[in-house]
Amino acid sequence: MENIKLKAYGKINLGLDVLRRREDGYHEVKMIMQTVNIYDELELRRRKDGLIDLKVNVPNLEADESNLVYKAIKLIKDTCGIEDGVAAYLTKNIPIAAGMAGGSADCAAALRGMNELFQLGLSTEELCKLGKKLGADVPFCVVGGTMLAEGIGEILTPLKSVKGDYLVIAKPSIDVPTKYVYENLHVNEGNRIHPNVDIQLEAIEEGDYNKLYNNMGNILESVTVEKYGVINDIKESLMSLGAKAAMMSGSGPTVFAIFDKEEDAIAAREALAANNNFSFDTLCVTTYTE
Repeated sequence: MENIKLKAYGKINLGLDVLRRREDGYHEVKMIMQTVNIYDELELRRRKDGLIDLKVNVPNLEADESNLVYKAIKLIKDTCGIEDGVAAYLTKNIPIAAGMAGGSADCAAALRGMNELFQLGLSTEELCKLGKKLGADVPFCVVGGTMLAEGIGEILTPLKSVKGDYLVIAKPSIDVPTKYVYENLHVNEGNRIHPNVDIQLEAIEEGDYNKLYNNMGNILESVTVEKYGVINDIKESLMSLGAKAAMMSGSGPTVFAIFDKEEDAIAAREALAANNNFSFDTLCVTTYTE
């Protein structure tokens, strides 16, 4: 095989709780992760000179050894003793620094792509172990679907697929540093409301989506919304436009809202787009993926 093309799907969190900060500086989490039908595209081609050459379609995104795609390619080359080089072409569609794991999704796609391109025969479990070295969300992005993620995000339990609804994805034109959010999250403070992820897990098992959405929560909102009030304004606007639920994904600033019908989701997106109080980098309608 000389080249391969892959899709790297973004994610949202249907529930996100942070249990504690560990001694190693990482945070222990309990969250429900869900892939959505917004994806980056990655093409990998063999080259004979042994070099890694990465190009991206976003001018301000680093395309050197600091990029997770580059790191994933190098990790596979080093681990498996691959002498050939790789040319990689990354087309970004997932908003950057948005709480949708775009970088981790690209990294996971690179791991899967290298496995197929060089016919290495690595198992999903082996790819996840390699991915964990590069980022806490990478193992989930290797697998995708609907998952309970625990530990630092790398302990994954498959859940029944969540399907059938339509999503408005709204990423406002602001950047929220993940490091800032976690540094300012003090999980034991009295004003930190922990979502009940266990009830959500019950709801998914029962197929009770009303119960699932009524118990959505993201503890990181308590930090992000305090500094960036527009996130809450977007949530309230989407709820007023008929959403069943609206929440920030990850550390933000992306907000997603859930609708029963596609036409209602489209109407809400159009209403948001026409609202002069908001400016968006990404505003679209999508669905879950399995």
